[in-house]
Amino acid sequence: MKQSLLTVLIVFTAFVSTFAQTTEISDVTLQNKIDVDGTSLILNGAGVRSKYFLSLYVGSLYLPAKVSDANKILYSKELKMIQLDIISSLITAEKMEETVRAGFKNSLNGNTAPLQKEIDAFISVFSEEIETEDIFKFVSDGTSTKAYKNDKLLTTVEGEEFQRALFGIWLGNKPADKKLKNLMLGQ
Repeated sequence: MKQSLLTVLIVFTAFVSTFAQTTEISDVTLQNKIDVDGTSLILNGAGVRSKYFLSLYVGSLYLPAKVSDANKILYSKELKMIQLDIISSLITAEKMEETVRAGFKNSLNGNTAPLQKEIDAFISVFSEEIETEDIFKFVSDGTSTKAYKNDKLLTTVEGEEFQRALFGIWLGNKPADKKLKNLMLGQ
């Protein structure tokens, strides 16, 4: 009897341990801890980006340690990553480009001219059609930003101001979605 109880306890502990390694949001399974370029990052927070009652993507923020201060993240030179898991077939390359351009405009308080070259280079990330279950990752060390689609590196854009503007789309003073910002900040 003790042997059976011990076996059940071990199996249960293993199950709970495995389950605790992931977080599920809107049928998207996110790893709570990942390795990026040899640096361990943890899931700071995540949520669904919705517009007009439609769920579009799951946005998640990964950092070396939990941080709830958006400005600290935006100005940090520590490795950080925003991941977008597409969950809607309504997202097209054209709509994503339009939305991201509007996001840069909001992030930069309407003055995109100083970063227009970088923004245009980054926008090429959305040149191919976007499908449900595509995953975009934006990884920055504070000075350069790498953009991936389905783990394929698409572009690298240099500059602190650019990475601040990009991450500001989700974490800035005029975020794409205030509720998502708060969830990404773990609030």
